[in-house]
Amino acid sequence: MRHFIYRSLAELEAAARDLGTQHVRFEHDPAKVQQSLLRKVPVGDRTAGNSMAIHPMEGCDGTLEGHPDELTWRRYERFARGGAKLIWFEATAVHEGGRANPRQIWLNENTYDSFARLYEMMIRSHTEVWGTTDDLLIPIQLTSSGRYAVPTRTIVYHNPLIDQKNGVPADYPVITDDELERLEDAYVETAALAHRAGFTALDLKATHGYLLSELLGAKTREGRYGGSLENRTRFFKNVLGKMRARFGDKMLLCMRLGCFDSVPFVRDEATGLGRPLPFPTPYPWGWGVNPDNPLEEDLTEVKQAITWFQDWGIRLLNVSMGSPYYNPHIGRPFEKPDDGNYEQPEHPFLGVDRHFRVASELQRTFPHLPIVGTGYSWLQKYAVNAGAANVADGNITFLGLGRGVLSYPDFAKDVIEKGELDEIRVCKTLTYCTFLMRQKSNELGQYPTGCPPFDKLVYGPIMKEARHTKKS
Repeated sequence: MRHFIYRSLAELEAAARDLGTQHVRFEHDPAKVQQSLLRKVPVGDRTAGNSMAIHPMEGCDGTLEGHPDELTWRRYERFARGGAKLIWFEATAVHEGGRANPRQIWLNENTYDSFARLYEMMIRSHTEVWGTTDDLLIPIQLTSSGRYAVPTRTIVYHNPLIDQKNGVPADYPVITDDELERLEDAYVETAALAHRAGFTALDLKATHGYLLSELLGAKTREGRYGGSLENRTRFFKNVLGKMRARFGDKMLLCMRLGCFDSVPFVRDEATGLGRPLPFPTPYPWGWGVNPDNPLEEDLTEVKQAITWFQDWGIRLLNVSMGSPYYNPHIGRPFEKPDDGNYEQPEHPFLGVDRHFRVASELQRTFPHLPIVGTGYSWLQKYAVNAGAANVADGNITFLGLGRGVLSYPDFAKDVIEKGELDEIRVCKTLTYCTFLMRQKSNELGQYPTGCPPFDKLVYGPIMKEARHTKKS
């Protein structure tokens, strides 16, 4: 079903009113768009040169050993030259068992040199276009993929609904407290390699159902890392404490935090729409969910945790929600699902409104913590109009784009020069990038992902091969 049928900003605003969205506003004047999005942003003891961010977008295009490969280099050169002053470097595994696919990049002693050269290229490329990198932030996102790791998953606790969606048996072993304690040191040692490679900002990835995200919802887990909120945030407290002791103020500590898990959805065979798996109430699992109705957010614990995260050293927060593995419409409202997945069970505008509602509530609760907003790509060329309004209204600090930068890596340059985006180049949220991420049937066990419709010369042939392989 086609949802984005709007030919003007006025039509889009009328649809927002008709749907009852309460947290979406647009700035019409290109000069005021520039005024909002070109403002400098203090972040800890640093400064970002504008309010535009690129979210961590995995390319699934590293080598089997974990090195950034040719397409990785190409992507980050384009990002570096694009004009955004916050480039959130993609999920980077801290150990081999933490990779979500066999081509996920992995920082270790053997791959360190590749990361150092890639970072140096980004600094050089940005300087060539924009003159300085004194106001450029590049946090590297450290991750362990948990129940989505390959070839062997690691789960923190059993949520029967997610287990059903993922095909995890009820007797599958959970990671032990001792293993989690050892993993804390893997994060710190990988952070040390990142620092040696040139990075001066670090992100602990705690979203989208991966290991650290799952820890936050482990209410039914026993032991030191489960049950109480203090226990569920213990890993973060320990790792951040070790990092502060190791690096002092040499590393800016950041976090991409999933703030609303919701519940798993499946495809309704009769309608093709997504529907939630039947869930009990009160809902005993998950993070940021209302236990009496887990289809709604409850940010009480999230706010307490963010208070602690700040105490433990976090100076920049990136807000996300949902999981691409079991409720993709929550995290990224779309026009077209990836192949075989469910259609949107709600109008995408309502998903955008949810993103803005959650992010603005958190930003207003923590007005001195810079927060990066998510959920803009479905708005297409008007994403920057919404982002500018949110920044001007104090609802967010940074406009962040994810899928949208695969088709439009220099979107920030057009904002800087024109105050608006080019409709011909914006992402249409047709989910071809996700289709490629899901394709595993080549000699490397993973196809690289990008934007076939708008980056045809590179990803068109890859898409053609992936489709042929899937059919055969």
